[in-house]
Amino acid sequence: MRITVGILLLLFVVCIPSLHSQTDVAIDPDFGTRFSLSVDKKLAKGLHLQLEEEVRMDDWGRSFDRLHTTLGLTYKVNQYFKLGIGYALINPYSSVSSAFKSSRHRLMVDATGNLRFGDWRLSLKERFQATYRTGDMNEYQNPRTALTLKSRLKVSYKGLRRLEPYAYFELRNTLNAPVIKANYDGANYVTDDLSQSGEPGWFINSWNGVYVNRLRGSLGAEYRLGSRSTLDVALMADRTIDKVVDANAEGTKLKSYTREKTFMYWLTVGYKYSF
Repeated sequence: MRITVGILLLLFVVCIPSLHSQTDVAIDPDFGTRFSLSVDKKLAKGLHLQLEEEVRMDDWGRSFDRLHTTLGLTYKVNQYFKLGIGYALINPYSSVSSAFKSSRHRLMVDATGNLRFGDWRLSLKERFQATYRTGDMNEYQNPRTALTLKSRLKVSYKGLRRLEPYAYFELRNTLNAPVIKANYDGANYVTDDLSQSGEPGWFINSWNGVYVNRLRGSLGAEYRLGSRSTLDVALMADRTIDKVVDANAEGTKLKSYTREKTFMYWLTVGYKYSF
């Protein structure tokens, strides 16, 4: 396990190199909470339908952040392999305007491999997701549809009667970040003097930039309240590095190109009913 985590950390360092044409911005750590209710309906052998509603709070639990409504379908091919598809409706909330912002639609495809070693279970989950942003937006700053790939390695222990402790480590890869070409004088972006004739000082070469933008770790436990009910409580930490483009709406001026570094702690509490 230590070797695996070390390799993943090394990949994180390699995949996010320091770029001279970017400015690093560190954001103060924050603490948030996630509360969820879900139901799991068995449709047939190995085939399950899930529905989950999640509420997220940030600013140390004082500010309402968003609602996540997720509908999913999973199929257990055998004891070693499981497939899944899902849809999530994301409704972010603005504490400034006291109103919901433009919603997002997310499609997900999962593949999970499992191995058991006595009471220990090891799993590797790969999730591809596409998130479509609605409403008005500057598409020189973000693509309308964000593509990501998440890889999660999880270990759990089933040797206790009702309690199942677990830990996991996850990488999230951005698959279509903007690839920027910009004239940079070492301190500022230059949009006129260093440009070629008839060309702005910057432009987007493509939307196929790939980099690891989040590391996540979690320690938690599931507790069986009964034959159908489960309570899941965990502490989670996110380390993110996002490439942020600030440009005018016409795409002729690059105001800034920064890497925002954030660290977020979460307390997650989830209740699941299965039938």
